[in-house]
Amino acid sequence: MSQAPTGDAPTWDGLYRWALARLGERNEARWVVEEASGERLGAAVGAPPEKARRRLAEMVERRVAGEPLQYVLGSWSFRRLELMVDRRVLIPRPETEQVVEAALREIDRLCGEAAGAAEVTGTAEGTGRTGGTGVPAGGDPPGKRATVVDLGTGSGAIALSLARERAGVEVWATDSSPGAVAVASANLNGLAGHAATRVRIVAGDWWQALPAGLRRRVDLVVSNPPYISSAEMADLDAVVLEWEPRQALESGPWGTEALEYLIGSAPEWLRPGGSLVLEMAPHQAGELAAVARRAGFAEVEVAADLAGRPRSLIGRGAP
Repeated sequence: MSQAPTGDAPTWDGLYRWALARLGERNEARWVVEEASGERLGAAVGAPPEKARRRLAEMVERRVAGEPLQYVLGSWSFRRLELMVDRRVLIPRPETEQVVEAALREIDRLCGEAAGAAEVTGTAEGTGRTGGTGVPAGGDPPGKRATVVDLGTGSGAIALSLARERAGVEVWATDSSPGAVAVASANLNGLAGHAATRVRIVAGDWWQALPAGLRRRVDLVVSNPPYISSAEMADLDAVVLEWEPRQALESGPWGTEALEYLIGSAPEWLRPGGSLVLEMAPHQAGELAAVARRAGFAEVEVAADLAGRPRSLIGRGAP
């Protein structure tokens, strides 16, 4: 392993220049130095401790070896959250942030302004990779509360975002992977305020993890399930294929198996008029919209991501 420079009097600025030479990318060099120092670049004072230098060298070499930056850092920003991530869960992506936007719109439609108060008590914390601006804190709003289920929660990105950004929701988050449940639970423990009391993370396969009493009482089901076909897996970038959990990516021979299962089974859990929001691949939109109509959803909508590609399937039940 290449060692971070020591010298007679190593400085954080010198360590940054060393990391930049190894990584060749300014943001990555800055982020690993900030992670090692616990301070923003330029704010750390004093000689870097030996432990921090070793930590920096380890992160740089892991990144040079091809490990995704997010896993190297151990956390990544998602909307207003800084989430712990490692190889047990998918890396949070901007496309899924837009799925959260679609889910928030459904919560507001179903529950009106009663669910609309946000519960964010300050700016997003972490290494400076987040862009949270903070909004006024909100307590429990009067009126109806929404019951939301996040199936296959992974890191908890969707579930925790919905709880933090809407004070009028109670969220059940499920996952069949023990590793994912552990990561999501750790992220829940880091969620500030009353939002943390409104999220329950349970282990189990899709709906099987939920109590039977939730049948026909769920306002919104949301999920980012596996939606890549077995043939498409070979075409993924190596950094995805070699590092991220395959079970969270590959659905089966067709790529739509998990999505079709969730669409077909959601009416058993949704209340009348409830909604379903699913992340999907753009080329699956037409086929899955037809599946949702056949499953009995009265309204079916496809929402685009920031690149203008079909990304979210939204199904609304009849009142």
